[in-house]
Amino acid sequence: MNRYLLSALLSIFFVRAQAQEFDALKYEFDNSTVLKGYFYGFNLYDLDQNRFLFGTQEDKYFTPASNTKVFTLFTTLKNIGDSIPGLQYVTRGDSLIFWGTGDPTFLHSKLDSRKVYNLLKQTDKKLFYVEEKSVEEPFYRNGWAIEDFEEYYQPELSSFPIYGNVVTFREKAGRLVTEPSFFNAQISVKEQQGKKFNLTRSFDANLFYMNSTRVPNNYVNEKPFRYSPSFFVELLQDTLHKTVERIQYQKPKDITVLYSIDTKTVLREMMLPSDNFLAEQLTMVAAMEKFGSFRTAELRKYMMDTYYHYFTDKIDLNDGSGLSAYNKVTPRSMVELLLLVQAELTNPDDLHHVFPTGGVDGTIKSAYSLDRGEPFVWAKTGTITSVHCQSGFIKTRSGRNLVFSFMNNNFIGSASPVRKEMVRLITFIRQNY
Repeated sequence: MNRYLLSALLSIFFVRAQAQEFDALKYEFDNSTVLKGYFYGFNLYDLDQNRFLFGTQEDKYFTPASNTKVFTLFTTLKNIGDSIPGLQYVTRGDSLIFWGTGDPTFLHSKLDSRKVYNLLKQTDKKLFYVEEKSVEEPFYRNGWAIEDFEEYYQPELSSFPIYGNVVTFREKAGRLVTEPSFFNAQISVKEQQGKKFNLTRSFDANLFYMNSTRVPNNYVNEKPFRYSPSFFVELLQDTLHKTVERIQYQKPKDITVLYSIDTKTVLREMMLPSDNFLAEQLTMVAAMEKFGSFRTAELRKYMMDTYYHYFTDKIDLNDGSGLSAYNKVTPRSMVELLLLVQAELTNPDDLHHVFPTGGVDGTIKSAYSLDRGEPFVWAKTGTITSVHCQSGFIKTRSGRNLVFSFMNNNFIGSASPVRKEMVRLITFIRQNY
């Protein structure tokens, strides 16, 4: 009897010791004057001990903003192979008939491998483009802000992107020029309020307006263009300097897939600068790989039923980028997602490669400082109006490998004080645990 009593007492002592271990962290959260001003949640997990360590409001729901891209990262890892399918095509006699795969890298300013371009440019066959129709895939996702139609971070989505579905405007010898040059003819002068140089786009047409103010030196700006299958063909013809015709054609079984670029390169470009367009298009590529068509809502349901169904908390996702304010997750579900990602990328170098590194690169380069000359946090940020979140991995001074999610919603004004407080608390964990 005494042996059982001793065992019970030791168990109670151990549990109490575990709780006391994080009393200092709880004090920091409870006494933060910044956190008192809005709704926040936090969860911390030990990878080596396989247990949750600490949480506060970890079961409450938050808008995750670009933390949603971690779901897209996992979706890509589970549904797309080592390389991105860039083009589907068949040859029939003197004709090359092709379909888009959703690949966002075709003529992309940072990612284009030229493989798809070279095939289309160098072939001596006639080119015929078949649009992959899907009534389920609007050019915006549910919950996106329509007023952001001309912002660089919200290009229209499509089955065959070209130039990242944006126009790049640059100052050159005092003039405004475009890339691709096709759009130079679409710029006109229109007086607008204010004395600074300004560039806008028509809501429903590919017409761009600048005021008569001098173009600033080294000016660079990106604006989405209105996408349609017919406009895609027009722009592609101008790029290739050859005729491309649109046709209807049943996709055959003997289709050939041309791969464009390795998948992890695209994932890194999605994660580090938090590229919304890449996130949404990767979801389309994944749907095409899984179902043979662009059914992203069905893909989200498949991922929910197959993987996220086992999360402690239910989640609700409406896009792949986090632009949708309808997305709702908990800090605890974000940690559980990160555990799934870590199980796919078991090599720490591979894991750290696709997450921004504090003090080194990506969206947290300037937020964190190195500690004892080394980085200690790898995390995805997420920011929209009144939302700022971070979820990722911490390496503590004692060598512990931790997973965390820190979510902040419903604050007023700049995210800067929220960011600084998160950094302070994550650094506290680094130094004390």
